Amino acid sequence: MASLTGKVAWVTGAGSGIGQAAAIALAGEGATVVLTGRRKEPLEATAATIKKAGGKAIVKAGDLMKSAAVNKIAADIQKKLGRCDILVNNAGLNILERTFKQLSPAGVDQVIDGNLSSAFYCTLAVLPMMRKQKGGLLIHTSSVAGRVPGPLSGATYSAAKHGVVAMSHTLNMEECVNGIRSCAVLPGEVATPILDKRPVPVTKEERAKMAQSEDVGDLIRYIACLPPHIVINEVMINPTWNRSYVAALQRAKG
Repeated sequence: MASLTGKVAWVTGAGSGIGQAAAIALAGEGATVVLTGRRKEPLEATAATIKKAGGKAIVKAGDLMKSAAVNKIAADIQKKLGRCDILVNNAGLNILERTFKQLSPAGVDQVIDGNLSSAFYCTLAVLPMMRKQKGGLLIHTSSVAGRVPGPLSGATYSAAKHGVVAMSHTLNMEECVNGIRSCAVLPGEVATPILDKRPVPVTKEERAKMAQSEDVGDLIRYIACLPPHIVINEVMINPTWNRSYVAALQRAKG
């Protein structure tokens, strides 16, 4: 019997990258997976992949930066499926104009809303169901930038991802008595479409050396399959060929 048979997992940002890989991995363990993102077509493609492999997937498109849309999806999950056992808070974005010389208030709002506010909205929406169940797991895709600030990702993205880490740890502080667990996953460079928003293009050869979406998806699957009495509070995952380390070594030689 698959480890997650009978469980319901809501995965945001499920149309591509880490979210898509996580959804496929969780469905492979037997979970019924609810797929959310702004664009319906990529979600349908993820659902088709899951169903072709014999899994169960439901598409619920919506703008997670709007709390009303989030609450509507959560209410539909409760009505049709009766529960939510796992939330993978993965939706996120970045912008090209990320330095302080380039930033605008609109850009700040977009990055904070897309990475932090949306994660809070989804968390708040599922907690009542999880409290009623006396159990649940929240997995949040943060970033190494959520621990180590730097110019590469930009100040706003780093601040938002720091906020995601803080949110996750405080969830454990408050909700452990309700059997609810929270884990912040901090990937380094992963070859996902968000790299297309880098001011300096990333080559195909460089992407091949990075962590892949499936690597992080499998980590999320592992976390989801842990027994209810265990929580991984925070975990960092990086490519072996770490470009920041390599650059530091080259500077040291110079």
